Amino acid sequence: MKKEAKHLYQKAIDSLTLSIELFNRPHECGRTHGVLIFLDHSFEMLLKAAIIHKGGKIREKRAKETIGFSSCIRKCFSDAKVKFLTEEEVLTLQTINGFRDAAQHYTLELSEQLFYFQAQAGLTLFRDIASRVFNIDLKTELPVRVLPLSTTPPIEMEALFSQEIDEVRKLIQPKSRKRLEALEKLRALAIMENSIQGIETQPSDAELKLIAGKLKKGSNWNQIFPGTSTLSLTSNGYGPSLDLRITKTEEGIPFTPVPEGTPGAAIVAIKRVNELDYYNLGRDQLAKKLGLTGPKTSAAIKWFNIKDDIECFKHLRVGNVPFDRYSQKAIIKIKDGLKNKSIKEIWNER
Repeated sequence: MKKEAKHLYQKAIDSLTLSIELFNRPHECGRTHGVLIFLDHSFEMLLKAAIIHKGGKIREKRAKETIGFSSCIRKCFSDAKVKFLTEEEVLTLQTINGFRDAAQHYTLELSEQLFYFQAQAGLTLFRDIASRVFNIDLKTELPVRVLPLSTTPPIEMEALFSQEIDEVRKLIQPKSRKRLEALEKLRALAIMENSIQGIETQPSDAELKLIAGKLKKGSNWNQIFPGTSTLSLTSNGYGPSLDLRITKTEEGIPFTPVPEGTPGAAIVAIKRVNELDYYNLGRDQLAKKLGLTGPKTSAAIKWFNIKDDIECFKHLRVGNVPFDRYSQKAIIKIKDGLKNKSIKEIWNER
């Protein structure tokens, strides 16, 4: 492991250990936001270590600061050079980051069940990344006494959310005077839903009040949180992990990547502009934009791994007809590449 990557990885282990220590503390003073802050930091350090380990960069050209959490996730998900995250893992990270953001900058109320679920899901994901990227068994990195424990073991996701919603309904009953507590509980559920729906911003008080109003009128929780209703818990001997089914069938929510910079969109989102509007170039149209012949454009596409970049290429199907489509970003990526490698050299070496 490279020296910088090793240093960042150790920082990740330190923060992960502290998050587990805080989770297991016998009193509540600062426990929730402490766990989330350290867990979030551990993943940022882990992702940066992984990017460097795989030969990527954590600083943009001429930038003084390293890239942020969201940029780390995006790079680890869509950069062909370092890609190792799955869609489900990205959503797990987005949820953790959303919880941390709410806990650090305002307030967040998590039940012990939901808190345990998120902490254990984070630990499971950390273990998976450490094994996949660094070939490290996490149990050899943590003190032997470190183990998340809970007096309220996790239940099925549907039962968990039904239980959370029942608590909220009690808090919003007339004369309960606990509307603030209800909104804090709803904030956690809304953050999870936003992560799945690809919304990176925190839910506003107005949105939370609207949700509370729907619950008061008797709406079911899976109608209000349709994305979250597709979540399920799995257990593999190391505690439960967050498992989201992301499909284009009726069995789960549809998944679609969005280009970086899409307003309000997270790294993985199910909301997105029409794909044919985004991937709006065929091979010949791309060639015309580049000022190259079709065959030479194909050579450049292969040389610069354009088809491995989800923001540059997608294989679409209109009816029964398949199409290879390219985005405007493919033009930029190829032109940037041709500054260092001429099309003549690429053509001769193909």
